[in-house]
Amino acid sequence: MKREWFRTLKFLLFSASAGIIELVGELLLVEVAGWNYWLAYGVALTASVLWNFTFNRKYTFRSADNVPRAMALVAAYYCVFAPASIFLGDFLKEDLNWNHILVTVLLMAINFVTEFLYQRFVVYRNSVDTNDLAK
Repeated sequence: MKREWFRTLKFLLFSASAGIIELVGELLLVEVAGWNYWLAYGVALTASVLWNFTFNRKYTFRSADNVPRAMALVAAYYCVFAPASIFLGDFLKEDLNWNHILVTVLLMAINFVTEFLYQRFVVYRNSVDTNDLAK
């Protein structure tokens, strides 16, 4: 049980760092480089997902499982989560007039919980603690 709480804490910290990468990347691409919001969002989201995947695979779940398979499963998660979060965020901000920071924090919380559960019980279900660091 203690090991799973520590695993959750590591996932939280890596997810927070990925969130910072996403926010800073998006800000730089939109405000400094003058990119279109959706293009900047896509690039920044991709960078944060790759960061999060790499570190969580190695240090949080300590998996020696097939990397392309694990990456494809994470990509499948984001094929569902990204559009759902865009539509939900748009609905909350535009239709219900929620504060955009509140919406972003809510979506990040939903992403954190659902992605942790998905990675723990789907992506790395049978390969947790199988890499060299776990031994």
